[in-house]
Amino acid sequence: MTPRRIYHGTGPGPITPDGCAVDYYATLTAGDEPGIIHSAVPAGASILELGAGAGRITRPLLALGHEVVAVDESPEMLAHITGAETVCSPIQTLALPRTFDVVLLMSFVVETADDDLRAGFLRTCRAHVADGGCVILQRKPPEWYDAVRPFERRAGDGRTVRMTGISRPGPGLLEATMVYTVGERRWTHTFVSRRLDDDYLERSLGEAGLTVAGFLDDERGWVRAVPR
Repeated sequence: MTPRRIYHGTGPGPITPDGCAVDYYATLTAGDEPGIIHSAVPAGASILELGAGAGRITRPLLALGHEVVAVDESPEMLAHITGAETVCSPIQTLALPRTFDVVLLMSFVVETADDDLRAGFLRTCRAHVADGGCVILQRKPPEWYDAVRPFERRAGDGRTVRMTGISRPGPGLLEATMVYTVGERRWTHTFVSRRLDDDYLERSLGEAGLTVAGFLDDERGWVRAVPR
């Protein structure tokens, strides 16, 4: 499966190589994610945020007292981030001359259907986590892949989020299109993701020199991994 088939995005403004709409992501604010991360790591921990986007999580982590280095392959995304060091680079080729207390790979980036790309992501995590540090990953609980159906959600601010075009092109794979509407603006993001059950995830982590050390939530969507 080629990257072109895995990611595709449309809509006004810049679209990143993985199909994300910069102008849409710049409108988003954090939910409970920063608190989950903060409560799982030491106070003031240094954090390498891989796939930081427009800084939705970066800003709250800075406010909670963490030093954050934000990495994204889109300069348009990084232009929205202030107060943190930014690095414009694909995750899989990142090579910084330092390690961090925490390496963060969230927003379900690890679920890419490109197995080689996922392996590259995890190697980068391992290369940049300090001895005694941890890697925090975010995945959809495996059961979500079995039950997900098209949906539409409307927020009080006039924002609408829809999931459409769901198909399963292969074992463990899910293809879908997200449609985001804010006022008169409309973006789409089509992707193919892989279901990462515990065994599959542990094997993938093991190949990168990491191992699961626990979960940060009851649904096992937030994964804490450590060097082997």
